[in-house]
Amino acid sequence: MQLTGTPFLILTIVLVPISIAAALLLWGRARGPRPVQVLSRLIMLLLCQATAVTMVFVMVNNANLIYGSWDDLLGTGNHVRAVPQVPADAGTPGQDGKGLPKILQQFKAVNDPLVPRDVQRTDLKGRLSGVDGEVLVWLPPQYNDPAWKDRTFPVVELIPGFPGSSSTWYGTLKVSEQLKPLMASGKVAPFILVSPRTLLLGKGVDTGCADVPGKVNADTWLSRDVPQMVLDNFRTDTSADRWAVAGYSAGGHCASRLALEHPDRYRAGVSLSGYNDPGIEADSLTAKDPHLREVSNPLYILKHASPAPRTALFLSGNKGDGYEGGLALKQAAKAPTEVTVVETTGPHASDVWKPMLPQVFEWLTHVIPAQH
Repeated sequence: MQLTGTPFLILTIVLVPISIAAALLLWGRARGPRPVQVLSRLIMLLLCQATAVTMVFVMVNNANLIYGSWDDLLGTGNHVRAVPQVPADAGTPGQDGKGLPKILQQFKAVNDPLVPRDVQRTDLKGRLSGVDGEVLVWLPPQYNDPAWKDRTFPVVELIPGFPGSSSTWYGTLKVSEQLKPLMASGKVAPFILVSPRTLLLGKGVDTGCADVPGKVNADTWLSRDVPQMVLDNFRTDTSADRWAVAGYSAGGHCASRLALEHPDRYRAGVSLSGYNDPGIEADSLTAKDPHLREVSNPLYILKHASPAPRTALFLSGNKGDGYEGGLALKQAAKAPTEVTVVETTGPHASDVWKPMLPQVFEWLTHVIPAQH
């Protein structure tokens, strides 16, 4: 039974009154010595609590799509097929596939009632990274318009937090539903929205979206394999000026890091309540190695970049929750790097990030405007 599906949610709801009714019915029928009766009644109480807690967990998980599958929840999924030595980065999107046959993917609707039906899913085998995982793609309303049949489209890669599902941006933050009318009216450029899997290792390990020798090539998966798949299958522009990456929480850290690390692949990065030091995430794999922790910090990347990257960053956060890190990046930035910092209020939650998306994508449209 699917973790995020309606049948499992209904099952957890039904089990709560059943467990309570069973406890009331059997409470006075406990037999045996006094300790056995006490233990029996304790088990009844625990069962009632367990069903109630399970129901609340499923409701919260469905609302936020923290875990997209049982494997993600139990930490039993491993999406790293191999950890090959990655060939040198050729730079501009599309160069990794130069001279190679296109890999045409099969796409299908996402089997999740919380995700809009116009979001497509494909299972990708990373050619360079050794990572296998699903990638969700949403096409703007103009994509299938005959008037746009000869146009190429800009792309935004969407990175979830940790733990987080590739469905979260569409199902919880409602990114496509919010942007569709704005794109149709011309307020927001017609971006192709791409959300790849980022939970790559089992047992609740955060990769920090980095290449970790011998463990995982998460950076290569996100910045090379996924973009190459998009280029092979959709009308997208090969210029880095037409690509951006966005994320929230741990995904915000990833977005800042990828945008600054690869200015020849991404023109802009958006971090909502992200952070600079990967060690802030207790389960960060990159933070376990002091050197990798240092060089994975967006502030370190920015300070040591030569020349300064031609990258635009949009950083938001509450005081104590990303705002100070954004200010540090803004202070360290030198032209042509541009940094916009927005202070927010409220919890570290989707309720803060969701209503910001129109503002964020209007900002992105100024950086990466629609081509006419």
